Amino acid sequence: MNEQIVEINCNNLEEKYSFNKVAKQAAGAVMYTQGKAVLIAAVAIDEKAVNEDFLPLTVQYMEKSYAAAKIPGGFIKRETKPGDFETLTSRIIDRSLRPLFPKGFHYPVTITVMVVSADPDVDMQVAALHAANAALYISDIPVQTSIAAVRIGTEGDNLVINPSLSQQASSELDLLVVGSGKDVVMIEMRTLASENDGVQYANEFSEEALVDVIAMAAEAIEKSTASYVDAFGKFVREPLSLELSEDKVDETLYAYIESKYAQDVEKAIAHMAKSERSSELKKIRTSILADLETEGLEADKELVSKVLERYKKTIVRAMILDKNIRADGRAMDEVRPISIETNLLPSVHGSCLFTRGQTQALVTVTLGDKKDAQLYELITEKNQQSEKFMVHYNFPGYSVGEAKYIGAPGRRELGHGNLGKRAMEPTIPLNYDGSIRMVSEILESNGSSSMATICGGALALRGAEVETSALVAGIAMGLVSEGDKYAVLTDIMGLEDHDGDMDFKVAGTTEGITALQMDIKLGGIDLSVLKDALQKASAGKNHILGLMEKAAKSIEASSALPSTEHFSVHPSKIVDIIGKAGATIREIIERFEVSVDLDRDVGGVKLSGSDKDKVAEAKAHIESIAATPVKKQMEYKVGESYDGKVKRIVDFGLFVEMPDGFDALLHISKVAKERVNNLTERYSEGDAITVVVMEQKGKKVELATPEFLA
Repeated sequence: MNEQIVEINCNNLEEKYSFNKVAKQAAGAVMYTQGKAVLIAAVAIDEKAVNEDFLPLTVQYMEKSYAAAKIPGGFIKRETKPGDFETLTSRIIDRSLRPLFPKGFHYPVTITVMVVSADPDVDMQVAALHAANAALYISDIPVQTSIAAVRIGTEGDNLVINPSLSQQASSELDLLVVGSGKDVVMIEMRTLASENDGVQYANEFSEEALVDVIAMAAEAIEKSTASYVDAFGKFVREPLSLELSEDKVDETLYAYIESKYAQDVEKAIAHMAKSERSSELKKIRTSILADLETEGLEADKELVSKVLERYKKTIVRAMILDKNIRADGRAMDEVRPISIETNLLPSVHGSCLFTRGQTQALVTVTLGDKKDAQLYELITEKNQQSEKFMVHYNFPGYSVGEAKYIGAPGRRELGHGNLGKRAMEPTIPLNYDGSIRMVSEILESNGSSSMATICGGALALRGAEVETSALVAGIAMGLVSEGDKYAVLTDIMGLEDHDGDMDFKVAGTTEGITALQMDIKLGGIDLSVLKDALQKASAGKNHILGLMEKAAKSIEASSALPSTEHFSVHPSKIVDIIGKAGATIREIIERFEVSVDLDRDVGGVKLSGSDKDKVAEAKAHIESIAATPVKKQMEYKVGESYDGKVKRIVDFGLFVEMPDGFDALLHISKVAKERVNNLTERYSEGDAITVVVMEQKGKKVELATPEFLA
């Protein structure tokens, strides 16, 4: 079949989809073009289903260096492990497309998106989502729904749909919404800080304003998905004949468990509220198997586990919807007990142990210089970028009682760390002169560990004396829905996340929301339900912020905090502080055990060191170097003679110190009328000399000798 091209112009995006052009042996493929950006998306399937009850979907988004006419840096000249942006984009694609697969689909699927040509003004995450969606939709995999992504930004006071990267750079809002038709399935949102009259603002969004913006995005999504379904429909391949795993429940066994083990299951649910492990259910399963065997009935361990899990889920949801009872006995809008301990680690710049229920995060902050920033590259940028605020989230197996090796961070860890960074970054001073590394060690987890990271992180920043504009708290909300009935849950634990229909993380200050992440397990969410969830999230967030404010007032400064001094000298004195070949600044660093950052343009000096007395001594020493009066250059009269001193002799002439203290060049050709080959035969450094000014252009003065002019 020949190449077939579809061009779609919708929501400020001009997209071209080329089908039957590349990767024809894949289950589905497309070459996607937007501006100069070209992406290839391909879908492949293994037609042998796995035995486990889950969808083994793997998404890989890869940026090729050649796409930006670059050769990979470093020793190995080929692409190696993916960068953070690639990993996070893969995660966004996975979260957006996973809900499209039919229930019971347990076949391994890989979705690969490669950037083969880059455009510095194209939003690669939206482009990758649309390319992957098109490849999946026209594939022979039985997926019959198309999604669309819409990013909302601001330009001044106006909202912009799918802003370019240059527009995003100055936007106060970054909202990515993914959905299908009228249904929203995923939301990622953050705000960016700005400054007005010297006051920094985190640009928090109110709950009401955010719902209106999401509604605007939903309308745009409905428009896009209708365009895609209409345009792609004729290219959809004949679906594979795949057997879906039936989710039928053995009604006899279900009734058996319900009649004999109802109370045991309810007690087990109460135990599970204290841990993510299901050891109590395993005990019940063992009892059921033993009783069935005693009664001479068939007992299949796997079947009993499946039916017991289904019954447990039914009970959890029924307790919430029908009785307004949660597993741990909390009210629907109640936050678990919180304890906070600040600066508990004596050798750390800032630290906080934040415990909420059975979730505990130890968050630390380390301060560094500009040179400690994380360097990284983006395919849409020519120059290397630097990240001065880093958030690293670690989730060891022991936090949920698992015997698991601690290895490199996975996609989940990178995603949670990125969410924390997006939530807290707007409150960090825009002019912060240095680098900050935050590390969150999850010591115990039963839901909302990423939100505990944000709460503990905001206090650890204060513990490190970073002057944030406000404290930030995070809270995870849940939803249980059956027909027209629904219940919004505040501060969900692991059990409620697993058996619920929504995971909705909200972070912000008392003024509003700075970051948000939502994944819907249902087909979508009604905006009225979303508004209700946001309002309850705000109440829970403000409750936590109240406790955090009390804890912040009692923070004692860490003895490990470096002493820092910021001051200014005349810009012309920077060269004196550095000294010849850097000798003076090296002596200062070694003698006073400090680090020194200099700004040549404005004469800024930053000193940092662990000993406050030595930092103060270093400051006094530098100020003494800069205390000599600043020389002011004279205005010389052309043709007049002046007395100077030979400062330095070089092959091409003499540097003469003029009466104003500045040096001027007497070129060897202007020393005498006859050719002079060796200046050292006539002059020595320090000799007095009379010179005539031939010309003055700014600081540049040209000289000659009276002998030359005679």
